[in-house]
Amino acid sequence: MASESPPGASGAVAGAGANVAAALIGRFQKICGTEHVITHPHDLHAYRSDGLTHFQVMPAVAVLPNSAEEVQAVVRACHAARVPWVARGAGSGLSGGALPVADGVLLVLTRMNRILEVDLDNHLVVVEPGVTNTAVSAAVGPHFFYPPDPSSQTVCTIGGNVAENSGGAHCFKYGFTTNYVLGLDVVLTDGEMVTLGGHGEVDVPGYDLLGAFVGSEGTLGVATRITLRVIPTPEHTRTLVAFFGSVVAASAATSAVVAAGLTPCAIEMMDALSIAASEQMAHAGWPAEAGAALLVEFDGTLADCEAGFAELKAICVDTGSTQIRVARTAAERSVFWKMRKSAFPAAGRISGRYYVQDGVIPRTRLPEVMARVEELGAEHGLKVANVFHAGDGNLHPMVCYAGPDEAARAEKVATLILQACLDAGGSITGEHGVGVDKKGYMPRMFDEPDLAAFQKLRCAFDPDGLANPGKVMPTPRLCGEVPGPNRVHPLEAAGLAERF
Repeated sequence: MASESPPGASGAVAGAGANVAAALIGRFQKICGTEHVITHPHDLHAYRSDGLTHFQVMPAVAVLPNSAEEVQAVVRACHAARVPWVARGAGSGLSGGALPVADGVLLVLTRMNRILEVDLDNHLVVVEPGVTNTAVSAAVGPHFFYPPDPSSQTVCTIGGNVAENSGGAHCFKYGFTTNYVLGLDVVLTDGEMVTLGGHGEVDVPGYDLLGAFVGSEGTLGVATRITLRVIPTPEHTRTLVAFFGSVVAASAATSAVVAAGLTPCAIEMMDALSIAASEQMAHAGWPAEAGAALLVEFDGTLADCEAGFAELKAICVDTGSTQIRVARTAAERSVFWKMRKSAFPAAGRISGRYYVQDGVIPRTRLPEVMARVEELGAEHGLKVANVFHAGDGNLHPMVCYAGPDEAARAEKVATLILQACLDAGGSITGEHGVGVDKKGYMPRMFDEPDLAAFQKLRCAFDPDGLANPGKVMPTPRLCGEVPGPNRVHPLEAAGLAERF
């Protein structure tokens, strides 16, 4: 979790404070319809956080537009009134990226869930931001699919995937969301509609503003129309799970697979705790004594799959695998993946509360960093359940704790794990984003000139600081000003830091 908390958060629900002006709410009602403008505290309660419930803030109003034109009108109204706003999809994010702003507007895009065009001749699909991740593959299947597949793919939306540059289990071979976004229609913070990228063009001249927008966490505007690249479904798929005595041993196998030049489409790892939790949901019958499970999948031509598979099994045996199971049917493969994708929700079966961390390390450093994670859990008397994209070195440790008395210890362990990632030459996030949770870590990874450059880009899109304020950047900043390390920002002095 973050080393700092936004004002009024820190695990408690912040009050909405002074309401957005009644006239502005009335304007929203004319734009979207009264039933799609939520102001009652009981109804707003459901929107007070995203999937990271440690941070909670009640918005003044939630508005649910049904079209790009309605989004434009709402954003224009906010711009005229100088009211901050936050765009939200399904709310499944894990960094507080969709945390509302007190006295601000929450722009909920779940009604914009239409697939606008499917063009398989050109390998593309056009969707609204509220379309779920799995709905894209369903729309283009069975001969095509959309590779980015977060574990929450049945509920998470494409708009949120674009905001966070989401990855997933198959990103080792196929890449992240940014590799599949061809074009965006974006409403800027003054309500202007612009198009970034194109509609299937291989190379659009000019600056790569599309690349800047993907992963910008809602701070540059809101996408209302998204053109995605889809690819042909592979001819064959082979999947196995190899069991090891420890996470360190399974990490060594992962490093060996990568060093051998193999390119599986997925390399996923689960430790004993996450296996035990997921077993209660998926009932795969995996050995209870296993210290770790390495789930590896190949796809492509039959010859490629068979050749890679043979070498993979040999590597697993050489690095100490105690047992290897190969999925013989599509149903068995589905159970393997159910085990992996159930890990986050299933963790609640072994611990009432846990912190989910999201760091990245070089794959060659997996064994030593995982050994350090085990040490940190033991030193602080807490269990750490590990499930992660091993092929990318993207760790997702879940620090388990029993109640409020252990919360501080759990937060410290999560912080030290993230520091271990940085010490190994890694990153503070792989796919969950910075949001509010990790903005305090940004100076550990970037120097002030780097942060200032980020701020210049942000201000070019949003000079008034109205789009998702308080996220990503480590300190409150106004466009044109970069606070020094010992300087109080004017927003802080005015008591308005929480809004910006």
